[in-house]
Amino acid sequence: MTAVIPAHRRATLHRRVRIIVGVTITYNVLEAVVAIWAGALASSTALIGFGLDSVIEVLSALAIAWQFTRKDPERWETGTVRAVGIAFFALAAYVVVDSVLSLTGAREVDSSPLGIGIATLSLIVMPALAWIEHRTGRELRSKSVMADARQLVLCVYLSGTVLIGLLLNTLVGWDWADSVAALVVAYLAIREGLEAWRGEVESPFEVLEEMDEDDEPNPGDIPGRLST
Repeated sequence: MTAVIPAHRRATLHRRVRIIVGVTITYNVLEAVVAIWAGALASSTALIGFGLDSVIEVLSALAIAWQFTRKDPERWETGTVRAVGIAFFALAAYVVVDSVLSLTGAREVDSSPLGIGIATLSLIVMPALAWIEHRTGRELRSKSVMADARQLVLCVYLSGTVLIGLLLNTLVGWDWADSVAALVVAYLAIREGLEAWRGEVESPFEVLEEMDEDDEPNPGDIPGRLST
């Protein structure tokens, strides 16, 4: 039987969601501006796709923020999760088209130190935000919050993929690596979009969560307390 979350705890978790959303929106607005600008200068599909993913993350976070300003957030759960899924599909469509143009030689990709910098920063910031948001969503049993956390995890994957593509282009002159990295981004976006649309929001931190659960004391193991 699922335990009922006390009203005061639920209010605390709702407030935490709003704080996470606020931080996510602020960071991703800055990330989107820098990544799209750097991508435009370097003609980098992967960087522009990375920046557009940041825009989608902002829209996703705004949807979550809107949901949790409602009197009954759970009522809007399904619609919010599907909105996140649609955002994934939109990103994938853009990235695929632009990647094909780059691979066919319609565009040449330049190196981008600024892009390397923003991708590296995201590898530091996003895992922490995603972890906190997922734990909060799991405690609330909110699929929309966990879907938004998956969006942040996708940003981590994107950051790593884009960074590898940019480094290969800069260090060894493999400009095609940018387009290949972008197609990986598209694949991940489609996969996450399908899962969000179906409501199959699984944890991206399964191993860490299992360790966390293993560390929680069993009531029967606490000295002075009898197990029943």
